[in-house]
Amino acid sequence: MARPVPKPPKGLSGAAAGEGWLTGQLLVAMPSMQDPRFARSVICLCAHSDDGAMGIVLNKPLSGLSFDDLLRQLKLDPIPPQRRIRLTSGGPVENGRGFVLHTSDWETEGSLQVQPGLALTASVDILKAIAGGGGPRLGVLALGYAGWGPGQLEGEIQQNAWLSVPADEMLLFGAKPERLWTQALAKLHVDPALLSGVAGHA
Repeated sequence: MARPVPKPPKGLSGAAAGEGWLTGQLLVAMPSMQDPRFARSVICLCAHSDDGAMGIVLNKPLSGLSFDDLLRQLKLDPIPPQRRIRLTSGGPVENGRGFVLHTSDWETEGSLQVQPGLALTASVDILKAIAGGGGPRLGVLALGYAGWGPGQLEGEIQQNAWLSVPADEMLLFGAKPERLWTQALAKLHVDPALLSGVAGHA
């Protein structure tokens, strides 16, 4: 776990970044997504402004590392922990860094307010709290994140690479990773089969 949360784009304060920004929304990859790192991915956008965007992929389970393993690597007690949260591969950028996306009923200095009720924390304090039976009510631990430069995400959306859907606790924390993509599309009343039928014909 790295100490600081990645610096949010300038002028960003959680969801209040201004009209048109997608902070706090979920990005849902279209079936035509060519990048294998993001195929059928669902990403929670934690920051979005003129200076770019960053988000956490929610439905790419981390293989080969458990929550207990991570506590051992960081030499954090107790092991076994009193509580655990699931781990996800958060994206291709800095995938050695850890970030916890969580309900904002627990925060620490340096936590980034994503939107009301949702925060992002990169301090080991949150892992200590969770392992000890406390911490936020709900959370997911991501290694790495997805990042976009100025205007890059907007360009991808214009090219129909992504749909956006409002986040809710079920999609963020309750859905099984293998079902999250179809459930996010269902919230938009979109049938993936119909999307597949038009893929490549835009």
